[in-house]
Amino acid sequence: MIVTCKGYYSKSYFMKRRNIFIVTGLIFGLTLITTKNISAQSTKKEKRLVEDCQEAKADFIETDGLMKNLFNNAYGYAIFPNVGKGGIGVGGAAGKGIVYEKGSIIGKAQLTQVSIGFQFGGQAYREVIFFESAGAMKKFKEDNVKFSAQASAVAATEGASANVKYADGVMIFTQQKGGLMYEASIGGQKFNYTPF
Repeated sequence: MIVTCKGYYSKSYFMKRRNIFIVTGLIFGLTLITTKNISAQSTKKEKRLVEDCQEAKADFIETDGLMKNLFNNAYGYAIFPNVGKGGIGVGGAAGKGIVYEKGSIIGKAQLTQVSIGFQFGGQAYREVIFFESAGAMKKFKEDNVKFSAQASAVAATEGASANVKYADGVMIFTQQKGGLMYEASIGGQKFNYTPF
């Protein structure tokens, strides 16, 4: 005796299954489109950040021609083209940048800073951190670089880089973009590195 399944599944069962497949397909399709849009926006922002870093590098070199040698000879460097800083009493700073190793882009970094002390106003500036060696660069990549409260950067002016030496494997320059700020230390800065 042969038993068949004919009639076991109703027409409504197949309609429900078809509808589930259609809805699942739509959700999958929308997820792909959304992911693609987010990825495209992220790529556009990263491209703009790289362009801002190239412009900042050119401005640093234009201000102090001797910095060209630093860019060429450093093991690596991180450029933060737009650091925003402000506060009244307690201040903070934040910025995004691109990290270079031996002249090639290897990732991006986030700069954050909280500082306490006399300060008033706001400031926009650029910052570049040069790394003397692979060890100094590795510390930065592992998010182990945090500047002490007394740390300060050299203001990028003509000839400023002539007598500057590395301290703990790093050398830092800043260049003001505008605004008024009484406190210009980089103490308390922390970094978060993300490889590309």
